[in-house]
Amino acid sequence: MIEPGALADLLGRWWFNYDEGNFDVLTALLTDDVHLTCRTDSDSVAWAEFAKADVAGRDKVMAWQIEHRRNSPYPLRHHGTNVHIVERRGNEATFASYIHVTHVVNETPASIPGGIVRGAVREDADGLRISELSVVLDTMTSDVFSAVKQ
Repeated sequence: MIEPGALADLLGRWWFNYDEGNFDVLTALLTDDVHLTCRTDSDSVAWAEFAKADVAGRDKVMAWQIEHRRNSPYPLRHHGTNVHIVERRGNEATFASYIHVTHVVNETPASIPGGIVRGAVREDADGLRISELSVVLDTMTSDVFSAVKQ
């Protein structure tokens, strides 16, 4: 059974190594059939196309991740929070979490839109691996909850 601590550790390793550009480590954290999607919650921001991905397979996912990271700011820090298991299915589990992203502008910490991360992990002979990762970045202006969610 996949434990919450193991899931949090895996996602922590993913975000840390993504930020640092440790691509060999990232590759080892993915299943062969991994599926990655990434997008903004609206297309109204100038960088929406840069954040867009829908790729499957470890090699294609890593090609996108490497290109995306190399064209992103450094230092960049992704903080995965509220990581929790949604459902367990044998050697797999689905999860959800938030990310908060920071970087530095003119010697001052600044936030980049965070978002919601959903996905799945699978236990195999080599350990726990990410089999699905879906990131939706916040870009819409916040409003009263009842005006946004019906």
